[in-house]
Amino acid sequence: MPKLLVVDDEPNVLYSIEKTFRSDTLEVIGAKTGRQAIELAKSMRPDVAIIDVRLSDMSGLVVFDRIREIDPRLPVIVVTAYGATETAIEAMKRGAYEYLLKPIDVPYLRELVQRALELSRFRHVPTVFDEGEAEGEAERIVGRSPTMHEVYKAIGRVAPSDLTVLITGESGTGKELVARALWQHSGRADKTFLAINCAAIPEALLESELFGHEKGAFTGAERRRIGRFEQASGGTLFLDEVGDMSAGTQSKLLRVLQEQCFERVGGEETIRTDVRVLAATNKDLEKEVAARRFRGDLFFRVNVFSIHLPPLRERREDIPLLTDHFLRSLARTLGRGVHGIAPGVRERLAGYEWPGNIRQLQSVLKYAMIRASGEILTLDCLPENLLQPGAVAQGPGGLARLPDLASRTADLLRAGETDLYRQLCLETDRTVLDVVLRHVKGNQVQASELLGISRTTLRAKMRALGMTTYAYLIVEPNPARQ
Repeated sequence: MPKLLVVDDEPNVLYSIEKTFRSDTLEVIGAKTGRQAIELAKSMRPDVAIIDVRLSDMSGLVVFDRIREIDPRLPVIVVTAYGATETAIEAMKRGAYEYLLKPIDVPYLRELVQRALELSRFRHVPTVFDEGEAEGEAERIVGRSPTMHEVYKAIGRVAPSDLTVLITGESGTGKELVARALWQHSGRADKTFLAINCAAIPEALLESELFGHEKGAFTGAERRRIGRFEQASGGTLFLDEVGDMSAGTQSKLLRVLQEQCFERVGGEETIRTDVRVLAATNKDLEKEVAARRFRGDLFFRVNVFSIHLPPLRERREDIPLLTDHFLRSLARTLGRGVHGIAPGVRERLAGYEWPGNIRQLQSVLKYAMIRASGEILTLDCLPENLLQPGAVAQGPGGLARLPDLASRTADLLRAGETDLYRQLCLETDRTVLDVVLRHVKGNQVQASELLGISRTTLRAKMRALGMTTYAYLIVEPNPARQ
């Protein structure tokens, strides 16, 4: 169970925060003095800390330094009265997660603590590759397809350097996991890692979030704010959905990447920083540059080294691996005793297009597991959209089932397609192999005999088409476990 350390010498404030956050899923530890807080940090190892700047026995800034010596990755939220704002800013410069002014906005604090807990979790939980069983609570990048092996090799090549990396791919393909792996295998693994979703923050606030602002810089800027580039100095900053930045913010980001310096919004002081930038986008930035929506010079700066994550429909052989991985992890987190998959479910999952990619697959399995009444996931546990008659019309490999050959050829000509022969041969192979493998329930020996080709040729064709025999296996429920 995660732990929240609250340090405040005002009993009423301490009681209020403890009462707000204590639950079955979060342990709250209270400390009235700085010394007590330091001892609790040593013995209890909290996941997040809230520290008041003014304590009866020592400065909250001293407590912050001592606690960060114990755990350099601990997210610390600093709380201050109006008169101590500069001290809180100093804490932010040293790596505090955030600071708040009293009286505390409880709903915002609750949201802040939730984000800090998530940050703490992935700072301490390693991201590992799909090699055997991951130990403990490690988050795994799952996949053994050729394209995923290329991803692993790319991470290994670039992680130890300080190069800027652009991670591309559709939403839900796991770009943030790759960013975490790059950080955890870098020389900055013991320093700060901050992530910011550029698409989730209003355009007017994103520049302030990244670079900070001075008091009075704009309406509502009642105090100085330290931005993420200043806060993450020495560490790594992950800019998710970087393609959604406005032109003004793009210009300022370009300067940081070129010179490692910037000014806060409304400020004149030049601030130097040492940050490794990892960026991600689900957009085609080259097209965005051509359309003048993204700066060409910035594109070349963020695209020093690129890693592309393929959509799930292009690595269907990984769907059974992902399914089993999520089945195990969800069984633990949801406390459900689901251990198997009934006939037809694997085929249904393997044949779906997955527009939301891995994130959607995980959500579907979570939904199915909650609906499951026994130890086996059955078709009626799946969401309605996966049970529609046309949901798997494209088959396990994603290509359309072969209609009349002349009509299909005419359709491709009308669509202006080229390389028709290769495309039609692939679709023919897909249809023939699919029908035969269904007939023999995935048995490759029988399939190769019926097709009149060697097993080596069959496997080569299946690899080229992204097919797997998992989609045709029938998993029978174990009656003894019903």
